[in-house]
Amino acid sequence: MDQFRIDLPADRIPKKWYNALADIGKWMEPPLNPATGKPIDPSALSAIFPMSLIEQEMSPQRWIDIPEPVLDRYMLWRPTPLIRAKRLEAFLGTPAKIFYKNESVSPAGSHKPNTAVAQAYYNKQAGIKRLSTETGAGQWGSALCYACSQFGLECVVYMVRISYDQKPYRKLMMAAWGGTTYPSPSTTTNYGRKVLAEMPDTPGSLGIAISEAIEVAATDKNTNYSLGSVLNHVILHQTIVGLETKEQLKMAGEKPDMLIGCVGGGSNFAGFSFPFLPEKLAGQKIRIIAVEPTACPSLTRGKYAYDFGDTAQMTPLLLMYTLGHAFVPPPIHAGGLRYHGMAPTISALTKQGVIEAVPRHQNPCFEAAITFARTEGIIPAPETAHAIRVAVDEALECKKTGEKKTIVFNFSGHGLLDLGAYQAYFEKRLEDFACPQDAIDKGLAALPKV
Repeated sequence: MDQFRIDLPADRIPKKWYNALADIGKWMEPPLNPATGKPIDPSALSAIFPMSLIEQEMSPQRWIDIPEPVLDRYMLWRPTPLIRAKRLEAFLGTPAKIFYKNESVSPAGSHKPNTAVAQAYYNKQAGIKRLSTETGAGQWGSALCYACSQFGLECVVYMVRISYDQKPYRKLMMAAWGGTTYPSPSTTTNYGRKVLAEMPDTPGSLGIAISEAIEVAATDKNTNYSLGSVLNHVILHQTIVGLETKEQLKMAGEKPDMLIGCVGGGSNFAGFSFPFLPEKLAGQKIRIIAVEPTACPSLTRGKYAYDFGDTAQMTPLLLMYTLGHAFVPPPIHAGGLRYHGMAPTISALTKQGVIEAVPRHQNPCFEAAITFARTEGIIPAPETAHAIRVAVDEALECKKTGEKKTIVFNFSGHGLLDLGAYQAYFEKRLEDFACPQDAIDKGLAALPKV
């Protein structure tokens, strides 16, 4: 009988992270200082980031050691299992093999602690007392609160207002780990008050929440800012997912034909797929597929341009696929996929044709999530449902063609705190929303001139 579950022994947990910049640096352009239009001086970031993370952000080294205190925390849930979805395969009647990397077994229920623990550690080493951050669906915010509790740091989280209202138990999860959560835009920052004065009924956005969190960090010497996606050091920490997956596939005697992940800012997708880039760039035929919502289609309908990472224009300018920093996404339930931009590394690889991007409506994604739950037993996060949808679509295509492909996707998190979204799906209250072109045009019209 084929292996159903592939477990990497604990003593084989990766001891180094993989830095994709070593292999794709030729396609990357530097972040720019918006005041000068010139590449930003790393020292300009030191007001909100520890130097260790700034160095990782720009390092050309292929391998970066994982500190022992970080490995010690990882060992609570890592290595995570790689599961053969045999019951899903049988239900679909496909000749394809479907595997999923189960990142839902972490304390916070998603992949997010992989970087949260590392960031909390490096900030603690730098003498920082508190971290501020934003969160969409609440997965990142809860992960950072957990990580801060591990290293004795305070944590303040600005949660996108629509998700703050939709997902009340996320706030309680953060509180259990000692975090303080505000709905964004909030009355606790100058920028939040400005947005509320102009748009009192706004559902909020990650761009707005980022601005509030950065303002807090920039005005308090004991507080640093922590980002859960997009930047290189975040993706670096997440590569432990893909490194484990490579070893587990070798143990199973498999080579992936396609790697699939959902994308908002890009951290789970990149962490899962980037360790396979050396093989892909050397000519191995691996399709690397990024799945985004049709409601916030940065990769498939955005523009490849320099833009701010936040709404208040406080960040450096990043070259990425973007819908414009002023773009406010509609309140779809996959809150972690509601970001106007995309990680510069993912954007560059998409521009080069190494990565392919596809959009999906949320109702078909929830349909696939229910199929997965009823066959494999785990209720997926709405974000993860996007990856499952495309994995199912590709498996059904194999059913038509008879091809015996190996499909691997990242199960980035469970949906046990997202049951309100499932209620809306069962009650047929979810809307399949394709972002209108005029909303995208309006967002892109505000792009900075570079």
